[in-house]
Amino acid sequence: MRIVYDPETDTMTITLREERIRESDEVRPGVIADFGYDGQIVRFEILSASKVVTRPKAMAFELQEA
Repeated sequence: MRIVYDPETDTMTITLREERIRESDEVRPGVIADFGYDGQIVRFEILSASKVVTRPKAMAFELQEA
């Protein structure tokens, strides 16, 4: 998984897996989901990220065990 924040465009891209994109859909205003050829989600793009993400230049990573 990879998360990239671009301050120039104020977008945050969350890539779940490296696959080719077949189609994209704006699932909510300002949130674009990209789908692979298998129909599963490949990545999300958040537009105007600084307005909806707290501290877009910082990230906390947490793993929870079952």
